[in-house]
Amino acid sequence: MAKPKKEGGPKQKLSPIAARRKARRDVLFAKTVDRKAKKAENQRIGQNSTTDIHHVDGKVGVTKRMAIADNRGDSGDGTKNDKQK
Repeated sequence: MAKPKKEGGPKQKLSPIAARRKARRDVLFAKTVDRKAKKAENQRIGQNSTTDIHHVDGKVGVTKRMAIADNRGDSGDGTKNDKQK
């Protein structure tokens, strides 16, 4: 697979068959009742360019706003000391 010409291209080097299977899995997951409810809630709350909305414990109805700077790399602590598998 060639490199993507712009940012946001494929992040995994999958065979064409595996890429199709993954795309189908991703769509099926995105259309579950739980995911649809979370997406609808996020749209009602509204996004802005300085924060992300997180569902606390994965529950619909319980959200918190987190600054984008704090949302990167293990909530601002970085990932340098994370365990390697």
